[in-house]
Amino acid sequence: MDKNKTPFDSTDVLFQEIDDELKQEKMLNFWKKYGLYAMIIMVVSLTLAVSYESILAWKNRKAQSWSNAYAYAFNLQVQGDFDKSLAVFQDIADKNNGIFRDLARLQIANGYFEQDNVAKGVELLQEFVKDSDADENLRQAATVKLASYLLEQAPANQINALVEPLISAQGAWVNIAKEIQAMLAIREKDFVKAKQLYQEILDNPDNLQDGMKIRAQDMIAVLNEEVAQ
Repeated sequence: MDKNKTPFDSTDVLFQEIDDELKQEKMLNFWKKYGLYAMIIMVVSLTLAVSYESILAWKNRKAQSWSNAYAYAFNLQVQGDFDKSLAVFQDIADKNNGIFRDLARLQIANGYFEQDNVAKGVELLQEFVKDSDADENLRQAATVKLASYLLEQAPANQINALVEPLISAQGAWVNIAKEIQAMLAIREKDFVKAKQLYQEILDNPDNLQDGMKIRAQDMIAVLNEEVAQ
């Protein structure tokens, strides 16, 4: 022990370390409570919106029967009848080679997530993201959702590999992709990078929804306190 250091000095250092750990835990808990799950809800909503737009684009070129079958299966899923909805969605995915096949595949993955079978849902999303024949808009939506579910545990390079193309494209998903990277930075305790990414989101108002704007502002406020330590 350092002879020049009193027991009180050692105690102060210990309490400082404990305080720092508590602050980091608070930051991570804030992220999990207000960041990750809020974003997943947004991704699900946007996926549904993309699905709706995709259906409209194909409406006049595809048989109405596929639309009816999809609506029927979706209603079953909403009602919680997973087995029946899965059977109908799987039939659509097997027999249709257009947009309804892709929509059905996404809904099958959604069904597994709702049944808390995250591993199976992630597996199906990974297959979908790699399928170059799938509708590009839906592939992008699936990519964001996949990155969201991998965010807590997957290696950082795996998550970045998913979202970097969306950021480079500067399309509709750019801000959500950056938020995923910001949350990843928080997970890795790189609060300076996280703050920078949230600021970039605020600086891109063209693709910025009100909910994300408020969340980014809140996260920056919390990150300012962390960076100042």
